[in-house]
Amino acid sequence: MSPSSAAPGVLPGLRESAAYITGLGKPTVAAVLAGARDRGRVALQPRCGVGGHAEMKALLLALEAAAAPDVLTLTIDSHTRLRRFDRAARTLAARPRDLNGYPLVNHGWRRGRELNEAVGAPLEVRHGSPDPRALFDVAVAGGITSFEGGGISYNLPYSKDVSLMSSLAAWEAVDRSCGALADLGVVVDRELFGTLTAVLVPPSISLAVSVLEAVLATRAGVKCVSIAYPQGGHLIQDVAALEAIPVLARNHLPAEVQVHPVLHEFMGVFPRQRGHAEDLILYGALVARLGGASKLITKTYEEAAGIPGTRANIDGLRLAGRANSPLLGGLLSVDRDRVREERGWILAEVAEIVEPVLARDRDPAAAIVEAFARGTLDIPFSASRFARSAIVPKRDAEGAIRYLSAGALPLSRATLRRHHELLYGRDGSGTPAGSPLADLTRDINYFPHLFGEEPM
Repeated sequence: MSPSSAAPGVLPGLRESAAYITGLGKPTVAAVLAGARDRGRVALQPRCGVGGHAEMKALLLALEAAAAPDVLTLTIDSHTRLRRFDRAARTLAARPRDLNGYPLVNHGWRRGRELNEAVGAPLEVRHGSPDPRALFDVAVAGGITSFEGGGISYNLPYSKDVSLMSSLAAWEAVDRSCGALADLGVVVDRELFGTLTAVLVPPSISLAVSVLEAVLATRAGVKCVSIAYPQGGHLIQDVAALEAIPVLARNHLPAEVQVHPVLHEFMGVFPRQRGHAEDLILYGALVARLGGASKLITKTYEEAAGIPGTRANIDGLRLAGRANSPLLGGLLSVDRDRVREERGWILAEVAEIVEPVLARDRDPAAAIVEAFARGTLDIPFSASRFARSAIVPKRDAEGAIRYLSAGALPLSRATLRRHHELLYGRDGSGTPAGSPLADLTRDINYFPHLFGEEPM
């Protein structure tokens, strides 16, 4: 690699960063996703991030050597996420193990390049910041070609007092930089975090938020969008949601934009026993393949215990990779009639939620802010005072996630009636006698309960 022309401590410009990325000699994340889609396989990516630079480099090298993931991750620490760079620096100097991720801004772009050059797989930054501008600038200077998040999905699930207008403006700046990089020949993948709060998120809410973020991103110049959907746990519903993503892209995004469905393996309460957890990991990977996902974000058998170790991450990747086996092609099946029916309802719900926002003859960001204020856009269990959190989700008898209460979402009577009937039957005979809190707790602990594990 030729040394950078930028002075020490000074970020290189976009043109120099684009030249560096082009000269790296490895594919961008967008190219990896396109290749996986064209070959009919699911690309694999772990979650990983530690505070120390040497430790982060060693972790990436170990994962690549033992499991060969298609994309590698820099998960960023919570201080950086909240722009507390001084606190990240103090912790990094005193006890880097206390950081819950890699403080890329503090380590700097040159170390980002060192990580990039150490491994063959391209890197993605995953973080959770409502204002990621400084982080993005360092990431791109480090040659990183995928950046997760958005002004809704990386604000409302995490932050209490950050206004939507400010987070949307910050993310617009990031997306405009992605557009400028595309003009220079480098396509940055922008992965949208449809997982949101990761707790019983109805598919149409996940997809509606991602559609709105994708519209904003592509209008700012983004040329590759990954729409990430969180595995809910019901096979038909999850496959239908993944299959809805290309349809939504055709309905709402420019034809020249690359769009990739991505599945996050189950983000809720994981089983504690290793065998049960591994069953769930393989199940998620099979769902990704059946639903046509371009990429799978993997989990490990240590999820219930805390931050997974390197060995668990390797084993999780290897297990998920089994779903790509050609031997499974004739064995994998799903009731396609039920998938088509569920997909149709999901698409109708997303349309009912997003079209009133996008149909307005005004700035869509302002329309989004106004809709959240009215509750016609909403997410369940939000940490933010800028969302009403009036949505109450509930699993039906099969485990699919439905609306017990849709709050002020502009869903049609037919949609609301269907959710009520799926939860309680057409005559209401399925109305449970238990308390709503007990029902919610049971739904949150769905997989441990399914495996017969006692709640923690």
